[in-house]
This record gives sequence, C-alpha cells and structure tokens, in this order.
Amino acid sequence: MARMFPPGSGPSPDPAGSHHERRIRSFQPRRSRVTKGQRTALERLWPRWGFDVDGMRRLDLGKLFGDPGLPIVLEIGFGMGEATAEMAAADPATGILAVDVHTPGQGNLLRLADEQGLDNVRVGNGDAIILLREMLAQDSLSGLRIYFPDPWPKARHHKRRLLQTEFLDLAAGPLRPGALLHCATDWEEYAEQMLDVLSAHPEYENTRPDGGYAPRPAHRPLTRFEGQGLTKGHAVRDLVFRRR
Repeated sequence: MARMFPPGSGPSPDPAGSHHERRIRSFQPRRSRVTKGQRTALERLWPRWGFDVDGMRRLDLGKLFGDPGLPIVLEIGFGMGEATAEMAAADPATGILAVDVHTPGQGNLLRLADEQGLDNVRVGNGDAIILLREMLAQDSLSGLRIYFPDPWPKARHHKRRLLQTEFLDLAAGPLRPGALLHCATDWEEYAEQMLDVLSAHPEYENTRPDGGYAPRPAHRPLTRFEGQGLTKGHAVRDLVFRRR
C-alpha cells in the first residue's frame, strides 16, 4: 500500500514492516476510501494523539496520555470509533488505547475525540499482537476490550481467529492482576470457542459464577454492527474474564 501521509504526520501503511515475526495477526487488512474530514483529522491530530505500532520501542503510557497514574484499557479493533468515543466520554478517568489498521476509522475516531474534547483517547496504527509483545510493559494495562473480532467462519480459517491460547498467553503479560478482558461476538460458534479457551486458561477467571456468558455491561454501547447482527437474528454474547 502506498504511503498516504508524510513520515510522522499520519499512520504508516505497514509500520512494523518485516521487523518482527507475526505468527498470528490481530486484523485482516482492508482498503477503504479516506474522506476529506478524516484526512484533515489525521493530518492535524495524528502527531499529538496517534502512533505507529512499529515494535521498535517500549511505550511509556504515562507520557503518552500525559498522566502516569491513569488506568489504561487497550481496545483492539474499533471500526469507525463511535463506540470508543462514547466509552471515553462516559469514563474520562480511564485512558483508551485504541488500535486498528483501518485508516478511515482512525481518522474518524480522532475527529470525534477532537469534537467532543476527549483527551483520554490515543490511536494506534498496526498489529496489536506486536503492540502487546514488543511495546507494552508488564502489568501496564487495566483492561482489554475486543468487540466483534473477525469470526473467520470457514473451518479451515479458524486458526486465524484472534482469541486463541497463544494470544491469551501474550496478553497476560501487559494485563495487571485484576484487569478485565471483555470480548463480544455475534457469531455463536466463535463465542463457544472463546468461552472454552478462556475458561481453560490458568491466567484468567470468569467473572460469572455460573461460568457462562455475561450480560452486556452498561459501559459497552450498542454498536451499529451489533444492531445489524441483532436485526438478522444473531445472538450477541459478552464474555468478561479477570486476569488472576
């Protein structure tokens, strides 16, 4: 993909390049048109609120958010950013580290944060696997949110799903004890796999006494994507596990 912005003034097309091995990815690459408003937000706000996931440095989250005591929640995949902005507005005492590879969504989230005066959102561009493995310190996150990840519905593609034991091993490092891992999906078979994998992992415990799915927490907004799924009759499942 060709570079859209001069170096340092916007997200890079492939920030990690070939620097790091990627056995699993947190995303499926997409190409979409960037609107004029999204481009303007990226050019103006990226140097202040955005960063590339290049895997070449350790992030100082206190410095990134301007508050060393701020609890930070990582959100992997945020679409167009409406739900992320809503959660940030409802909880200004928590920093949201939102990571995606979708340039229009990055621009839209920055625009929303600017318009709403949200200074607790930072936008990362790139593979969250590299972010977790190379750029975040031990016990640096207070939470992890993964809403409606790609379900890879075909059986031969299930190995590409994000929520697997290998990913949970990796996330356990940056997640501090007591941190919440919150997932949601409208793909029933994927929800069952998530529940099985999380329940079997020794570093996580289900917040539900019955060991099942959780009701949608009040802090998670009903997203446009979720609404479409509900209209089609899909059952949405939330899973909320705690880092031991």
